Amino acid sequence: MHITVAGKQVETGEALQTHVREGLSVIARKYFDHALEANVTFRRDASRSKQGVFFTCDINLKAGRNLFMRGEGEGPDAHRAFEVAAEHVAKRLRRYRRRVNDHARSLAETRLNEAETATQYVLQPEDGEEAEEGAAAAPEATAGNGLDHGAIVAEQVTEIARLSVSEAVMRLDLTQQTVLMFRNSRSGALNVVYRRQDGCVGWIDAPA
Repeated sequence: MHITVAGKQVETGEALQTHVREGLSVIARKYFDHALEANVTFRRDASRSKQGVFFTCDINLKAGRNLFMRGEGEGPDAHRAFEVAAEHVAKRLRRYRRRVNDHARSLAETRLNEAETATQYVLQPEDGEEAEEGAAAAPEATAGNGLDHGAIVAEQVTEIARLSVSEAVMRLDLTQQTVLMFRNSRSGALNVVYRRQDGCVGWIDAPA
């Protein structure tokens, strides 16, 4: 598994990188048939120093084509922040262990030319508020697009996976997304699952 460790206002020395690689390798051996890559990012949060929390850690792990999972952690030092984030990943994998491996193998057997794609846009609010930090402006955004929505500030191609509802809910949970569109493998219709404010998962099933 290829592991990348990066830091924002955090020194990622050899000791920390070794700690990350060993920790993720243990998780991969325990829960995965295989894992492809992981990106681990540390940040220092000076604004929360009075709470005793100085560091945050984000783990983004790729288990297969278009199969990702995410974990977040925080703590008084980078090592502890990573351990919390890694435990969040491990907790989700314990819940979905067999299904994640079956799902990864199923995706690996799917031919790439069978994949369905769509374009995902990030829209600037119509009241002129600043776009989300890090969003790259699309060329047409600077002059406005003349349409009935805010200017497009970023766009990217995304895959519309063919999934069962339970697989879609699993992906939503593993990646900590708030919403996921997919092609229902049973009905063939476009469906959406999303995280409700009460913590439950909503499911929108459109007619085929």
